[in-house]
Amino acid sequence: MVRYAAAALATNPEKTSKARGEYLRTHFKNMREVAAALSGLKLTKAYEYLAAVKEHKRVIPFRRFSGGVGRTGQAKEFKATQGRWPEKSVKFILRLLKNAESNADAKNIDVEDLTIKNIVVEQAPKTRRRTYRAHGRINPYQGHPCHVEVILAASDVEVEKATDKVAASPLTGLNRRQVARRRIEAARA
Repeated sequence: MVRYAAAALATNPEKTSKARGEYLRTHFKNMREVAAALSGLKLTKAYEYLAAVKEHKRVIPFRRFSGGVGRTGQAKEFKATQGRWPEKSVKFILRLLKNAESNADAKNIDVEDLTIKNIVVEQAPKTRRRTYRAHGRINPYQGHPCHVEVILAASDVEVEKATDKVAASPLTGLNRRQVARRRIEAARA
């Protein structure tokens, strides 16, 4: 059994499902931005969003690895200016989400309730090739694969906030000196 980097976040194993992909041949930086855009979404919303990204109807905002990334008006939705439509990363993440969904189905977790609790993207070892340059020189030509972990969680039962006010003690909102003074005055009286 492999160890998940985000295993600590799965507090209730009966309500969570996991999937993991290793040495995925897609760019780490693109995958990180896709994961950042998806984390926290409901699973059904994530599927709709990724389908729209594949059709270039919506964009993946690029926030951290945004050097040289073009600007697009679709990024305004996310209060960003730069974005792309990384098809290969979307394809890999869709496969992982489907796998995690079927793992949840095997655990008898309702698929409609699932939210993307966490997605961890880590760099895998670089694949090394070489490219030939002018004057007989050779330069490295490396790939940047990644490891991805997806954790889905069924949403917990929401509890309403209590409406009745609990009688607050007269000492709340006071600093130490004021509390000590009040105690001394109460002892004298």
